[in-house]
Amino acid sequence: MTGKSRTRRLLSQLAAALAYPVSSLPRAVGTAVVAAVTYVLLILSTFPEMSMQMLGAGMQWADDTLVLLTENVLATNGWFGLGLIVCYAVLTGVAVTNAAAQARVTGVSSLSDLTGVLPGLVASGCASCGAGLLGFLGFAGAMAALPFHGDLLRVGGIVLLLGFLGRAGDPRSCRVTV
Repeated sequence: MTGKSRTRRLLSQLAAALAYPVSSLPRAVGTAVVAAVTYVLLILSTFPEMSMQMLGAGMQWADDTLVLLTENVLATNGWFGLGLIVCYAVLTGVAVTNAAAQARVTGVSSLSDLTGVLPGLVASGCASCGAGLLGFLGFAGAMAALPFHGDLLRVGGIVLLLGFLGRAGDPRSCRVTV
């Protein structure tokens, strides 16, 4: 198989994977819920100490906390950084929806394709939250040392997620390549 046809096949499978979650209302709602939860977790973990203090004072502060931390991400990383976080959250929703469908269609034992999503979730999750997850682990300085406020790591995680989705394709189809 030539490089051009391989690229076309990968892009075709990526388009099928991205289209699957919006092919029915329940899947679209599920994808949106996972994306929203991912976004909230990523935003809350950008400044974990503030998040814990505000939410510890009561859940009535949840909306204020989300707004303040979104503004903080916008001020520190700009629209590009915020866009990467939103993109990561949406792709996570798509990946989780597709993984659930693939588990239903092929069974849990044949989910070897899903191992490709783990590095993207871990790496991009750490970077998308700023120093959040690394801060929880005591490595906040590691994110500060990254160039471009960790945007390169975010892009790397998004590329890994896109690679997983492109490799997996539509979870309803069974493909055997020879």
